Formats: sequence, structure tokens, C-alpha cells
Amino acid sequence: MHQTQIFLSFFRIGMLGYGGGPASIPLVHKEVVEKNQWLTDDDFSDILAMANTLPGPINTKMAGYIGYRVAGYRGMLNALLASTLPTIVLMIVLLTTLASFKDQPWVQGMTKAVLPVVGVMLAVLTWDFFKNAKKGMGWIAAAILIIVSFLTIELLGIHPGIVIGVLLAAAILKKDKPKPTVEQGGDAS
Repeated sequence: MHQTQIFLSFFRIGMLGYGGGPASIPLVHKEVVEKNQWLTDDDFSDILAMANTLPGPINTKMAGYIGYRVAGYRGMLNALLASTLPTIVLMIVLLTTLASFKDQPWVQGMTKAVLPVVGVMLAVLTWDFFKNAKKGMGWIAAAILIIVSFLTIELLGIHPGIVIGVLLAAAILKKDKPKPTVEQGGDAS
């Protein structure tokens, strides 16, 4: 019934959604709310909010759920295939092409040039995390937590997932002590 429409809609989104999730969200809205009218604006907003809370690429999460909602499990699989197929094909073509030129100096230079860029991107992301941690817990506590985490991961060889899990459990189990209230009873001055 809707299988061809589902496939074409999410294939278009996959082909045109360059720039990641934020770039594809307006395309998903255009296809599923405006063009095909599978969802209302409120439904779309709810799905977008739910998809943002889950890990993974937002386009595939939304495709899977919307496909399921429109046409059941077949619709879900169809939408997931359509949204990931362009990336799979382009990656195979790109990697195959680059592999055939891997000994060329320009490809080796390009590969070497990517490493510092990725390093800078990770450093910027780390700095942003540190600034956000500072807002929530202060510079000293954030610095101590970073140092202890680094030492635990690097020197003790503990997997980062275990460190994150322990920290999340500690945050959940931590009980906030109620702040004492000032009793007003007379002249405060």
C-alpha cells in the first residue's frame, strides 16, 4: 500500500540530508507531514522529541518509527533500508575508489590531513563538555573527575563504558540533601 511511498520518501531524505540529523529533520517533516500527511505537526514533534532522547542517528530512528506507524514492521524495515541505502552505496563507492588510489601521494596526504582535524574536533568537544561540567559542579570538582576518570581508564585499563556506568549509578544514587531554610521570625537586620 504505502511501501513505495515510504521507500521513495526516506530515500530522498537519505540522499538530500547532507549535514547529519539537523539537516535531515526539515526534510523528514516535509515528506511525512506536508507531502504525505502521515503525521500531524504535533505527532511529528512528539516523535522528534522521543528520537532525540535515544542514542544513534536521528534520521534512522525517525524513519524506523514512522515506517512502523504507517505500515507496520514491513514499513519500518522499508524506511530503514531507504534511509540508510544512500549512505551505504556512497561509502562503498567512495572507499572502493579511494582504495584503488591508496598509494597516490594526494590520497595519503588527504588521510594524514584528516587526523589533525579529527583531533581538533575532539578537543573542541572535550572543552565543551568540560565547560558544561564546570557549570554543574564547578571547576575543581570537574577537574578532579576528569583526572580520576583519565587515570582509571588509561592506567588501570578499565573500559570507558564501565566508568560512565559507575558515574551514572553514583549520580542516580546520590541523595541531595535538602537545603536548610531560614526561619523568618522577627527583624532580620
